[in-house]
Amino acid sequence: MNARLSSCLLTLALLAGCQDQPPSTTLQGDPERGRIALAQHACRACHMIPGLTGPETHVGRPLTDLAEQRFIAGSLPNNQANLVRWIRDPQSIDPHTAMPAMGVSERDALDMSAWLLGPQK
Repeated sequence: MNARLSSCLLTLALLAGCQDQPPSTTLQGDPERGRIALAQHACRACHMIPGLTGPETHVGRPLTDLAEQRFIAGSLPNNQANLVRWIRDPQSIDPHTAMPAMGVSERDALDMSAWLLGPQK
């Protein structure tokens, strides 16, 4: 095989590997621990959350369909990493948000996001 043909084949092979891949649907974290953390951090005081009991509140948006939303907080692409960022420090993303920083640990935020983005309960 000549060098030019080899170069073309190599380029085509590399380009084939660069095709858009769908985002991973595998969530990290423990959803059951996330459900418990959502209750411990009193998230239900402001949000309707599937699988959690509490008052019927309308302060924050309902989180019943969070996995179906395109954006978090109106501007962040909806994925687990961004949801963890939002849960941990919402003011760093939107300084005017009413959502308070609740002192949620990285682990708890990961678990909470696994519950919120997982199959609805």
